[in-house]
Amino acid sequence: MSRYLESDAPSEATALGFLRRQLTRPKPLPTDLSLAGKVAIVTGSNVGLGLSACRQLLQLGLSHLVMAVRSQAKGDAAAAQLRREFTSATVSVWIGDMESYDSVRAFAGRCESLERIDFVILNAGLTMSPYTVVRATGNEITLQVNYLSTALLTILLLPIFKAKKPTGSSQPPVLSIVGSDAMYHGQVELRGPILPQFQRQEKFSQFAWYGKTKLLVALFVSKAAEFVSPRDVIVNVSNPGMTVGTEFFRGYPAWARRLFGIVQWMLARSLDVGASTYLDAVLVQGEKSHGSFTSDWTIKPFPKIWYTSEGKELTERLWEETMEELKFAGASKILGDLRQSSTGGLQ
Repeated sequence: MSRYLESDAPSEATALGFLRRQLTRPKPLPTDLSLAGKVAIVTGSNVGLGLSACRQLLQLGLSHLVMAVRSQAKGDAAAAQLRREFTSATVSVWIGDMESYDSVRAFAGRCESLERIDFVILNAGLTMSPYTVVRATGNEITLQVNYLSTALLTILLLPIFKAKKPTGSSQPPVLSIVGSDAMYHGQVELRGPILPQFQRQEKFSQFAWYGKTKLLVALFVSKAAEFVSPRDVIVNVSNPGMTVGTEFFRGYPAWARRLFGIVQWMLARSLDVGASTYLDAVLVQGEKSHGSFTSDWTIKPFPKIWYTSEGKELTERLWEETMEELKFAGASKILGDLRQSSTGGLQ
């Protein structure tokens, strides 16, 4: 549906658009919603928005929660708290380190052991300073965590999702990647290779890099949705907006954190309100959100560049580079097989 909202795209990139989003009142979930018997996976789930999303899912009666975390000890501590609150639910803690392709593949393999998967919220992400390279992959860490590893996990999970959809179920599973409205300001060079742009340390800017990676996420999802029918798996992007209680501004100078603190005091959402946008994306928006950007409890446009011929070329070039980067995992073949077996892609 985001593809049909081109006329709204320019206004979303303005300061007024940001204020309008932040001041939007939350929409409550349907009162008869029950997640009994269902299974959800949340990455980056031991703190902040991820932990709040976990708690809200369990409050709706979720039967099995898989918390994907980097630290077993921190994950166990968060899980223990949830187990005390929700004694009838199963809460599992699995390691999923988004800095490591090997860890991502191992985590996806472990997901095959689940009897069913109903919802996945890929919430793990970061903004990092100074410029840091992941030794194992050679990629800048923001690009690695926010985009490349997230793309790989998405691709690996899609066929598992489809295979584990309960027979006769009218509700397709949903995979939502946490994005950001910072994508509206994310800018990449429109000519030449895209991923190598993140190797230019001399041009590094913490916030700009974050916006760039979230732009890539939106472009990726718009393309990935073409490989699977929304009747089999729904894939979308969800935006929590500016939210207090996260570690988003870690790494910034003290003066910047104080300034951002003032802005957050005036405009930021609470953790529970921000996390409720995740639940809206996986529980409410449905098939119309397939391949789209959700924000403020509705579907929003992509960045205006997406609707241009340059944006279409950018998306295709990014896709080719991503498939080349993830060739070691057979990403292109996985998606090709998925498309061939699908009952129809995005309409």
